[in-house]
Amino acid sequence: MVLVLGLLFVFLVGVKGLESGIKAFGADFADRLFETVSSPVAGLFAGILATVLVQSSSVSTATIVGLVGSGALSVGAAVPMIMGANIGTTVTNTLASLGHVRQGAEFRRAFAGATVHDFFNVLAVSVFLPLELLTGFLSSAAAALTDVFAGQTSLAEVAPGGSPIKDAIKVPVSWFTSGIESLTDSSTVLGVALLVAGLGLIFLALALITRNMRAVMEGRIERSLNAVLGKGAGVGAMIIGVLITIAVQSSSITTSVLIPLVAAGVLTLENAYPVTLGANVGTTVTALLASVAADRPEALTIALVHTLFNISGILLFYPIPRLRVIPIVLATKLAKVAAERKQLVVAYVVGLFLIVPILGIVLF
Repeated sequence: MVLVLGLLFVFLVGVKGLESGIKAFGADFADRLFETVSSPVAGLFAGILATVLVQSSSVSTATIVGLVGSGALSVGAAVPMIMGANIGTTVTNTLASLGHVRQGAEFRRAFAGATVHDFFNVLAVSVFLPLELLTGFLSSAAAALTDVFAGQTSLAEVAPGGSPIKDAIKVPVSWFTSGIESLTDSSTVLGVALLVAGLGLIFLALALITRNMRAVMEGRIERSLNAVLGKGAGVGAMIIGVLITIAVQSSSITTSVLIPLVAAGVLTLENAYPVTLGANVGTTVTALLASVAADRPEALTIALVHTLFNISGILLFYPIPRLRVIPIVLATKLAKVAAERKQLVVAYVVGLFLIVPILGIVLF
């Protein structure tokens, strides 16, 4: 536990370093960044591609929170990126299903178990991104919650000098900044150094937290899944998905653990499905943690947008049986085609997670 707390501190230092690096580049850097993501569609595809490339929605959402916290990215521009990260993170369990490609029936079940997550997230984005662009309901609700939380008694109010956590996070960043400034007076060099160091610490901390918690939880994950899912799916399965994902700090691990169980027929697709929805909610904790390191309240707002978006998707699709089965039906049909024509699997993975996002960024 002490190790995990230490790694969380390193993670927050990384987010603070990223934020400071963005600020070091100056206001014109923010202007150039806005130009590249001026279209919500381009922002969506940028979120997908970034998450696919780093193989972690936790890293990409923490980076987005850092950008918003530095003022380099507005909440409005960041919302499509956050939604894109939700789609991009599903590539890991889709790739995990390919391990069963030589076994016909197993592969069909595994691919359905993986792509049900794809379809749910794509459907959620297709509904809520246009709705958000028209009404701004997610960002407005998140901003209202930010005001509520900001109005509560906080560490900053208890300690006249400010939040002790934020003060502690700033110390290593200040040391690093002073060291770079003693070598050069170039703001560009300082910005690059802080960005590289910040991203490196985020990657390192999350990777080590994930590895450490996976080693601790690996046996417990399967026992918990079997205990709960053996009694049927539903809210209990979602809660398990949330708790496991928070514990291992990776929705990809939670969903990837399901693939061999579904492939072997130990779990049905219907029972595994709500676990993936819980994983969607659990992974938003990383962005909420990242917002702790940011000075601007907008960082918390975009983190809350991520949480509200995933909860809204569940509330829309899961309670109504006819809507609930849509991702299951689509995944089952796609898996049947994939099992018969395996060359289409490569086209699906490369197309959805690489070609379409790249074309979307270029064209929009």
